[in-house]
Amino acid sequence: MTETVPRPTLEAVAARAGVSRATVSRVVNGADGVTEPLAERVRLAVEELGYVPNQAARSLVTNRHDAIAVVVAEPESRVFADPFFARQLRGISRELTAHDNQLVLLLTEGRHDHARVARYLAGGHVDGALVFSLHLDDPLPELIQRAGVPVVFGGRPDWSGGRNGVVYVDSDNRGGARDAVRHLLGLGRGRVAHITGALDQTSAVDRLDGYRDAMADADPRLVAEGDFTLAGGERAMRELLESCPGLDAVFAANDLTAVGALRVLREHGRRVPDDVAVVGFDDMLPFAEQTDPPLTTVRQDIEEMGQLMARLLLRGLDRTAAARETVGGAPSSVIFPTTLVRRASA
Repeated sequence: MTETVPRPTLEAVAARAGVSRATVSRVVNGADGVTEPLAERVRLAVEELGYVPNQAARSLVTNRHDAIAVVVAEPESRVFADPFFARQLRGISRELTAHDNQLVLLLTEGRHDHARVARYLAGGHVDGALVFSLHLDDPLPELIQRAGVPVVFGGRPDWSGGRNGVVYVDSDNRGGARDAVRHLLGLGRGRVAHITGALDQTSAVDRLDGYRDAMADADPRLVAEGDFTLAGGERAMRELLESCPGLDAVFAANDLTAVGALRVLREHGRRVPDDVAVVGFDDMLPFAEQTDPPLTTVRQDIEEMGQLMARLLLRGLDRTAAARETVGGAPSSVIFPTTLVRRASA
């Protein structure tokens, strides 16, 4: 066994810096009232001794835990299989790390997990929550509201009755879908099919609406329901080829769905884009560039969306802190523009 080395104390830092314990506490906790020369002496002593503040004691002073919960309303099998979530979590982590906050990841395997997540949030372990991939009629928002935790949502919420003061970050799903379908129509394709995402999520509904904006008179058989997964894309593509064998283009609700569609088209001897053009949604790099053929898709800045979610939450927390009353007005929701990225599949 290795011998445990005692942790440096606040008193030890004060003695090294030649200041009072109260002065060290103010510097360590970011409070005002300490001149820069004294603060620099304290910082140097902290570095020399390797002092690490006790988070519990610090929380009593600052009323902050420097920890943010990230709640993904999906099972871990989905989160770790879909690169979308990795990209969004990377953006969130980058922003939280830059502000010396810890990320606490909470996943939900099913509705039985919602109460557990709500209890954790209500227990005072974190300063706020970032919540995304919600499904319609999901009880999580109501449970989080009861917990009294500040929250920013990823994706446009859609709750009956509405809520005031909801802050969310999303992309222009409807506009991006509309651009994708118009691109296919501009290529001279007349039988454009759509594989949807999970229709209990607003992003999938918005992309379906964008498809319908451009294909107002489309045969209903040209729409097949998917679930944002590769397997769902394969299943829906088989349904489409059976019900509409003459289709000549497919707009898939995301890149994973598009990959599933490409596999089935290849199995059925359909050449892409000669026989059937395919467009996805997300521009999941390097994923979208490595498909065969490389995938034309709608780009949304997933990492930047995650980063902005975290930034808006931290800004809201700063706004409510008594020592930071100079911070601007309440954060508002943001919708990112999308861009069509043209590659070989369409």
